[in-house]
Amino acid sequence: MTAEAGLPDTLRDLPAWTPDPVELADLELVLAGVYRPLEGFLGSFDTAMVIAGGRLADGTPWPVPVTLSVPKELTGHERVVLQDPEGVPLAVLRIGEAWQDPTTQGWRLAGPLEALRAPAHGPFHRLRRRPDELDAFEGDVLAVATREPLHRKQLGQLRQVAERLAAKVLVLPLLGGEHDESLVRALLGVRKELPDGAQIIPVPLPARGDRERDILLRAHVAAAYGATHLLAEREMEGTAVPLVVPEPWAYDADVEVWRPVARIEPDHVQAELTPERLNDLLDAGEPVPDWFTPPAVAAELALARPPKRSRGITVFFTGLSGSGKSTVARGLADALVERGGRTVTLLDGDVVRRMLSAGLTFSRADRDLNIRRIGFVAAEITRHGGTAVCAPIAPYAATRAEVRRMVSAVGDFILVHVATPLEECERRDRKGLYAKARAGQIPEFTGISDPYEEPDDADLTLDTSRLAPDEAVARVLDLLVGGGWVRAE
Repeated sequence: MTAEAGLPDTLRDLPAWTPDPVELADLELVLAGVYRPLEGFLGSFDTAMVIAGGRLADGTPWPVPVTLSVPKELTGHERVVLQDPEGVPLAVLRIGEAWQDPTTQGWRLAGPLEALRAPAHGPFHRLRRRPDELDAFEGDVLAVATREPLHRKQLGQLRQVAERLAAKVLVLPLLGGEHDESLVRALLGVRKELPDGAQIIPVPLPARGDRERDILLRAHVAAAYGATHLLAEREMEGTAVPLVVPEPWAYDADVEVWRPVARIEPDHVQAELTPERLNDLLDAGEPVPDWFTPPAVAAELALARPPKRSRGITVFFTGLSGSGKSTVARGLADALVERGGRTVTLLDGDVVRRMLSAGLTFSRADRDLNIRRIGFVAAEITRHGGTAVCAPIAPYAATRAEVRRMVSAVGDFILVHVATPLEECERRDRKGLYAKARAGQIPEFTGISDPYEEPDDADLTLDTSRLAPDEAVARVLDLLVGGGWVRAE
C-alpha cells in the first residue's frame, strides 16, 4: 500500500488507501467545497457530537458523520495518500487523530485533506461541477435533489413551484445508487420539459439510511450549489435552505392531464401508478403508460429493470460438502441450456478452486475470499444479462449476504440451501474429506471442526437424501419459472 505513480517525489513513499464508495463520495465533496466548512474527515469528538445532536463540536450544524475507516496498520503514519478505485491519487490526508469506533471497533483517521487532482471516476463525470465553477445565479434558485427520475406529476409540480417563486431550476441527480447512469440519462431525457435555463449537475451522495439526516444533507448540498429553496415531500425545520412542498397533483382522466387535485372533479381523479405496479409492468416487459411518465424516462426504466426473462440472475447453491449441491447445480445449468433463451455459466466450487482461487488455503479468511471472488464473477455475469449458477459451500452468513448485495445491485439473486443432513454427507464422502477431518488431517473443515451457518434467507431448501437429483433440479426450475425468470416448456 505505497503511493507511487503520479505523485511528487516527496509523497511517493507514503502509504496509500482506497476509501469505500461512501467515503470516496465524501472525499470528492470535501475537496469540491460542497461540504464546507469541513476540510477533511471528522475526529472522534466531532463524530460523537454529530451523531448525538447534529452539530460539530464548535456548534456548527452538520447532519451526518463524515469519517474514514482504515486498517489498523495505517494508524501509525502522519500522512496517507487517498486514491480512487483505479489507483489514481486524489488527496493527501494529514492525520490529526487515529481513533477507534466504539460501535464497530474499526479504526478511523481524521484530519484535513490536501487535494492532488480532481476526481475523474464514475459516470457522467463531465457534467459534474464544483460550486465555484457555476455562474452566479440572480434571484431565487429552486433545487431538486433526487435519487429517482422525474415523472409527469413531479415535472408539473416543479414547473408550478418554479413559476410561483420566479426561480431558476437546479436539478441535482444524487449518485450512489444501483442505477446512476439510468438516473442521469432519464433526467437529461426530460430536459426540454424543465423550465428554461434549468441545469443538471450530478452529485455523488449515497444515501445514509436515515431519512431525516439525508434530507438535511441534501439541503446543505443544494445550498452549496447556490439554491435558495429545495423541493421536498414534507416540511422540516433546521435545513440549510427552506424546503418547499408542492400542492398535491393527480391525473385528471377527464381531460387527460396532470394538474393540482383542487382543480379536478373527485370522480375524475385517476389512481397513480404505485411503485409496486410499476415494477410489475417492468418485470413483465409491458410498456409503462405515457400518461404516467415521458417516453425517455420509460425507456431508461426498462433498461434499469429489464423483464425478468432477459434479466441477469445468479442462482447460488450453498450446503455442506457432499450435500449434492454440485450435482443439482450442474443439472440446473444443463436444463437451462436445453430450454434455451439464456446464456449460462456454471461456477462450481471445485472448478473455481482450481482456476479462480488457486493458491488459497482453507482458512476462514481464504474461504471468505474464495466466495467473494465467486460473487464478483457472478455479479459481472448477472450485470450483462447472463445466468450464473454457483455451487460453493459458502458456510458463513455474512459472506453470503455480501454476495447477495453485489449481485442484487445489478440483477436478481436466488439462494438455494441444499440442507442434506451431515450424517448423509459424511456417509457419501466420496473424496474421503470427512474421514481426514475426523482424523485431524484437515483443520477448519466445515461441519466437523468449523461451523456451517444455515441460511435463514434461502429462497428454496432442498434435501437430497429425500430427493433424487432430477427431482431437486425440477424444484429449482419450478421456482425460476414461477418467478418469471425462465419460460415454461
